[in-house]
Amino acid sequence: MHEFPWAEATATGIGSHPGEDHVEALRVVFGELPVPYLPELPGRGVGADMIGRTASLLVELPVEVQPSGWRFTDRPGRDFKRARDHLSRDLDALEEVAQGYAGPLKIQVCGPWTLAGAVELRHGDKTLADPGAVRDLVESLAEGVATHVAEVRKRVPGAEVILQLDEPGLPGVLAGTVRTASGFGRLPAVEPMPAAERLRTVLRAAEPARTPRKGAGQGSDGESSEGKGSGPFTIVHCCAPDVPFQVLRTAGAQGISLDAALLRRRDEDHIGEAIEAGMAFLLGVVPGTDSRLPDIGVVARPATELWRRLGFAPARLARQVVLTPACGLAGASPAYARVALATCAKAARVLREDPGE
Repeated sequence: MHEFPWAEATATGIGSHPGEDHVEALRVVFGELPVPYLPELPGRGVGADMIGRTASLLVELPVEVQPSGWRFTDRPGRDFKRARDHLSRDLDALEEVAQGYAGPLKIQVCGPWTLAGAVELRHGDKTLADPGAVRDLVESLAEGVATHVAEVRKRVPGAEVILQLDEPGLPGVLAGTVRTASGFGRLPAVEPMPAAERLRTVLRAAEPARTPRKGAGQGSDGESSEGKGSGPFTIVHCCAPDVPFQVLRTAGAQGISLDAALLRRRDEDHIGEAIEAGMAFLLGVVPGTDSRLPDIGVVARPATELWRRLGFAPARLARQVVLTPACGLAGASPAYARVALATCAKAARVLREDPGE
C-alpha cells in the first residue's frame, strides 16, 4: 500500500475557485481544509483557465489565444505572459499565506491528454491529431511540471507536495470522441497502453532521479530510476463518466479523484482492485455549484456505502479515502465555496468515527 501524505479523516478540494481574489481563496483553503491546495481562479480571464495556466508551464512551446482557443505559436506573446503572471502572483501569495506551514499541499496541472485535445497546432488542427506533437507536448509538460513542483517546494519548504493531473478529457481520448478542430470529424482513439505511457511520463516528472530532457521529440521518458518515495504523491482527477481505472493504474498514479455521483456498479470491480492495490480515492461528495447541503452523515454516505459494498475493513476507510467537492468550485459563489470545503472536512471525520460495519 502507498504511504499517504495525509492523516486519517481528511478532505481537500479539486482546484478551481470563484472570483478574482487569489489571496482570499488561499486563506479559505488553508483555513478550512486538512489538505490545502493552490487554488485556480479562471474568473480572472485569459491565462487563468486550466488550459492556459498549464500551457504556461510548457518548455520551449509557447502558446497564444486564437478565436478557437489556445494554439501553439512561434514566440511567447501577451497571452503566454499573462498566464505566467497569474501563476507567479499565485505562488507569491502561497508563500505568504503558507508561511511556516508543514504538511500535505496539493497542486493541480492539466494532464497531457486533456491538454493535447484542447491546444491546437500552428496549422490549426488539435495536437491530439499528431502523435509526434503529442510526444513533444508530453516531454515539454513533464519538464515544466518538474520545475513547478520544485518552485512550490522552494516557496513552502515544509510541504509534502501532492501533484494532481486533471484529465477530464481522457475518457474521450480513449473512446475516439474528441472532435477535430473544425468540429466536423472525430480524432482516432488512442490505445490504452500509449495513453498510460504518456501519462506516466508526466506523473513521474518531479521525481528527483529524473534526468533533464535531451530534446523534445526523442520519445524517451528521460528517467534514470524510480526515486522511491521521494517524488510528490500523484493523483489523476477525472470528473467524467467512464473513468479509465486500468489506464490510471498502469500509468502509476497513486490516487484517483472522481465524482462519486457518476460511479456505476460496473465500476466497482475496478475500484475494488485499485483499493486492494493500495491506491487512494478522492471522492467528490458535494456539488461544485451552490446547493443546499445535507447533514454531514449524508454527505459521507457515498464513501461509507461504497466501502461496505466492497467489503473492505472499516479501519482503512478514513486513511485511504479523501472527501472533496464533486468538481471545481469556479461556478459557485465565494460563500458556498467556503461552506462546501468546510462540509467536506466535517464529513471526513465520519469516515473515522462512524465508518459502518
